[in-house]
Amino acid sequence: MSVTDETVSFKVERDKNIKAKEILKEVYNALQEKGYNPINQIVGYILSGDPTYITSHNNARNLIRQIERDELLEKMVKSYIGLED
Repeated sequence: MSVTDETVSFKVERDKNIKAKEILKEVYNALQEKGYNPINQIVGYILSGDPTYITSHNNARNLIRQIERDELLEKMVKSYIGLED
């Protein structure tokens, strides 16, 4: 391993986007496995903030709470209009 004077940088935002997307997929799958309409349940959670819209199956309720609702909504709008990072 060599030591250099160069500064190494990384972009946290990209990692957050990937994490949010993975969490949303896991939550979606858990809701689907339990027989719920995942889109309706996730929208209900985003609008109300009530975590009981999300099943606790596969730890989905705890996972979704790791993402701020406004952050999740912002990412979804960006994705919808094609401005993904």
